[in-house]
Amino acid sequence: MDKEEQLLRRRLLDLANTSYYKGICVFSDFLNLNEQSIFHSMKNELPAIQYDLYGGFPDAERKTIAFCGYAPGIEQEDIPYPITCIRIRPRNKRFSDSLSHRDFLGAVLNLGIDRSKLGDILMEENEGYLFCTSSIHAFITEQLIKVKHTMVTAEVIEPGEFHYEPKRKEIVGTVSSARLDSILSVAFKRSRSSMTGLIEGGKVYVNSREVLSNSYVLKEQDVVSVRGYGKFIYAGTSYQTKKGRYSVKVLLYT
Repeated sequence: MDKEEQLLRRRLLDLANTSYYKGICVFSDFLNLNEQSIFHSMKNELPAIQYDLYGGFPDAERKTIAFCGYAPGIEQEDIPYPITCIRIRPRNKRFSDSLSHRDFLGAVLNLGIDRSKLGDILMEENEGYLFCTSSIHAFITEQLIKVKHTMVTAEVIEPGEFHYEPKRKEIVGTVSSARLDSILSVAFKRSRSSMTGLIEGGKVYVNSREVLSNSYVLKEQDVVSVRGYGKFIYAGTSYQTKKGRYSVKVLLYT
């Protein structure tokens, strides 16, 4: 366990204890997949209160943890998550650069904002939708005026104004079993052996939990994220071939 992980564990434990003893709801910063996996590994160390993870929309990868010590069984939509969505778009589309996710993230980080205060950035045509901690949204909307060489406007939008339909591509293949390495080879069209190194290297997460075993068996609707490759939903098996192999389907985010 390195120093960074120790600090994260201590910070999460402090938040959980604060929520438990004061009977209030408190929130973490945005956590990446590895940090979420560390949180899941701590469940036995934390007090018996409700925990919920959310990133501003259902398919978010970076998420905030809500530690709810005052209302057991509270629904996610009733938790007052301090998350704001900011729409960033060129002032003049005609003269805009072609903008990427990296361009938007770099422009926001160049304002001096810590990455932990920022959630996902979604792209739609040449616009970006940034999720951030609510306490900094005013600073971003005031200070962010340029992305790459393009002048932009940044404005807060209400939840009802944000509509996100994830784009997924259906991929079908056959495997001998629903082992993680086999499904990864289908999803990314790579050999099983090349996937083994990614799993053992701690780059594969199933439902935000790090998985290090090649033989881990996926369940239908598991969400699998692979650093550097992408994310998919395992949609399960449909039938068994005459040779005893299984036809499987994954939904790859594009």
